Amino acid sequence: MNDPTRNRSLRIRAALAVAAVTGLGATALTALPAAAAGEAVTVQYRQSSTGGDQVEPWLKVVNTGSSSVPLSQVKVRYYFKADAGASYTYACSWAVKGCANLTGTFGTLASPTATADRYLEIGFTAGAGSLAPGADTGDMQLRFHRSNWQSLNQSDDYSFGPAQTTYANWSKVTATVGGVPVWGTAPAGNEPTPTPTDPTTPPTTPPPNGAALFDDFDYAGHTDPAIDAHGWSVRSNSGGPGVPGATWAPENVTFAKEGTNSIMNLRSSTAGTGESTRHTEILTRASKFRNGTYAARVRFSDAPVSGPDGDRVVQTFFTINDLKAPMADDYAEYDFEYLPNGGWGEPANILYTTSWETYRPDPWEAVNQHSEARTSYAGWHDLVLTIDDNAIVYYVDGQEFGRHDARYLPERPMSINFNQWLIDLAGQTSTTPRSYDQKVDYVLHVKDQVLTPAQVAAKVGAYRTAGTTFQDTVPAT
Repeated sequence: MNDPTRNRSLRIRAALAVAAVTGLGATALTALPAAAAGEAVTVQYRQSSTGGDQVEPWLKVVNTGSSSVPLSQVKVRYYFKADAGASYTYACSWAVKGCANLTGTFGTLASPTATADRYLEIGFTAGAGSLAPGADTGDMQLRFHRSNWQSLNQSDDYSFGPAQTTYANWSKVTATVGGVPVWGTAPAGNEPTPTPTDPTTPPTTPPPNGAALFDDFDYAGHTDPAIDAHGWSVRSNSGGPGVPGATWAPENVTFAKEGTNSIMNLRSSTAGTGESTRHTEILTRASKFRNGTYAARVRFSDAPVSGPDGDRVVQTFFTINDLKAPMADDYAEYDFEYLPNGGWGEPANILYTTSWETYRPDPWEAVNQHSEARTSYAGWHDLVLTIDDNAIVYYVDGQEFGRHDARYLPERPMSINFNQWLIDLAGQTSTTPRSYDQKVDYVLHVKDQVLTPAQVAAKVGAYRTAGTTFQDTVPAT
């Protein structure tokens, strides 16, 4: 697997203690619909191993309905009886849809039975695509084991079928579409319902007021005194990441009305040389953001505003703090990064979400976890990141995109940042000038509260209804 983080070392070496969670625009986040008429799936199962060191449920999801089903709306649960005191680790050995497009999380049943008190829930990122009527996902060769690799007992597991050595429909594995049960029978008293992180789960009303940062980016220009007064810095200093010799151009961060909203635009450009390359970045001066919810509405672009296409552009929304020493365990960084023309070994457009524990710049060593989807994300997108004491969860357009482990949780506060830059000049060697735009509608951070995407939309709507274009009640650290 190509690791994008190795190629991002220039950015990290530059110690950009930046990262501003931006506020997404006027369009509200869209909640997942209930399973529509004609949407139906079945789950096929076969066991790959009856051994005592790990469970290996191999699954296929089959669209038996009359309409296409986005896999990002599908959740599949495999039920089992946990061994006393055990914790479990999920892995994907191989999948036709790509292991990077599958997620695996463990949950506890509300009503334990003799054969089930836990479940493994399999989900899909947007990169898994959709299933046409009659189509299936192909093999999903999954496994899980006790985190300490001690032996386990499958014989008392609800979903385990020791005689199931070839694929066939298996009703002891359940499936939901958009939170609506469509397949299988759960252990008694445990019918599938939307998980707490499912954006369809009520309530949509935001929780009581708490410390928050909200900015609608309603400014006259990059020299507007309000930008500084509101805690932002428009970058002008030299250095990485990106093309050596490039300039970070504050004048290329502009603001304009689109409809009733003020939109911030980051324009990056080049004419094929380092001296002609202009990168853009805006970040909070204070590093005071840690747990809670981050959200922004961002417009990614696949094509340049003018000139030839092909540059390896990176369009971002992220949080970060500084690396105090190589492999320091209190470093933290959480990224949304869109590469419209590929880069870092990828040939075409790809969206990454990456959670960092630490790194060493020389010799290069990185400790992180990332999720990715290889498809176009041109256009406006609602980006939400939540961090609590258990996990880091990324959402794109109201649907879970990636869920990363507790080992990557932040130990220190961070800043919030948006930037757009070119990895190098190898993607397009022309000397004809060209430029790329990344737009931002708003940014929101709610301290120490995990909001659903629907609650984010409600909170942003409340700010706008009240005519509030900026608020920052997050205390300094």
